[in-house]
Amino acid sequence: MKVAVVILNWNGEKMLVKYLPTLLQHLQESVEVFVADNASTDGSVALLKEKFPSVKRILLDKNWGFAEGYNQALRQINATYYILLNSDIEVSSGWLSPLITWMDAHPEAAACQPKLLSIRQRDYFEYAGACGGFIDKYGYPFCRGRVFDVVEKDEGQYDEVCPILWATGACLMIRATDYWKVGGLDGRFFAHNEEIDLCWRLRAMGREIYCVPESKVYHVGGGTLPKNNPMKTYLNFRNNLTMLYKNLETDELQHVMRVRWWLDYVAAFKMLILDGHWGDFKAVFKARKAFRKWKKDFDSDRQYLQQHRSVSNRQLLSPYSVLWQYYGKGRHHFSELTK
Repeated sequence: MKVAVVILNWNGEKMLVKYLPTLLQHLQESVEVFVADNASTDGSVALLKEKFPSVKRILLDKNWGFAEGYNQALRQINATYYILLNSDIEVSSGWLSPLITWMDAHPEAAACQPKLLSIRQRDYFEYAGACGGFIDKYGYPFCRGRVFDVVEKDEGQYDEVCPILWATGACLMIRATDYWKVGGLDGRFFAHNEEIDLCWRLRAMGREIYCVPESKVYHVGGGTLPKNNPMKTYLNFRNNLTMLYKNLETDELQHVMRVRWWLDYVAAFKMLILDGHWGDFKAVFKARKAFRKWKKDFDSDRQYLQQHRSVSNRQLLSPYSVLWQYYGKGRHHFSELTK
């Protein structure tokens, strides 16, 4: 088949009931839909059998998490393109054609994403990917349309196709050959930052990633782990540090890690003193301890990437600190960052 739309599900029966019918309504020829189930304990599998018999089911033996769950599922699918689609995505009419057309016409593109809008405020971007992602020199992700917690209104300001560093895992179209060439998502991450790590590896290998905003989808967000959940904080900090360790070049690694040591603990005390989030405060310390303990497990990944990369991080990472731009200069919109 040409395109496989793959939804990874874990106890997401309510989301499937709500958003799967719209997806099935807005498909086209040569596209098949799969739901890979991460050993759900709700009625998800029974629902699929009864209400959505046309949807192909892949039943995994346990909850593998987002990253390895997708790896396990995609190994069983033969397609030119995968679309990794969250269960809490509402697609729009005509969402698929611009993505396929762009990928077909641009062989240099490994992946692309649509414009990601909020399902709650439909004229605003959505946090998880907005109009395409970037990373600053200290490893902080941000998007066209979202910098930290400030999400912009969509007024057409980012409607041109644009090369980006990372595409959102909420709706990621990727060539199967590229996905497997770099080893897929890193299953050790479990969840959070895994799509950024994947895209960074692809870009370092000389492949391109784009946002194609003619395609629009709407995202609920936070369906599995809501904001200010200590586990979410733990995974974000641990995985972000691990991603940096894997992907930073030797001449920048020590400096960035030293700066991040300070910045992470500043963030932790902000969570405690200003926000009153004791669980998140502890999660940052736990994450840094976990990173120190397991970073040696990624030495071979790091060595392989440094030997095979064709594009320097100087060409990939934004040269400024988005923290300083945001807090020091009060620049809260993407378009303001480079002024």
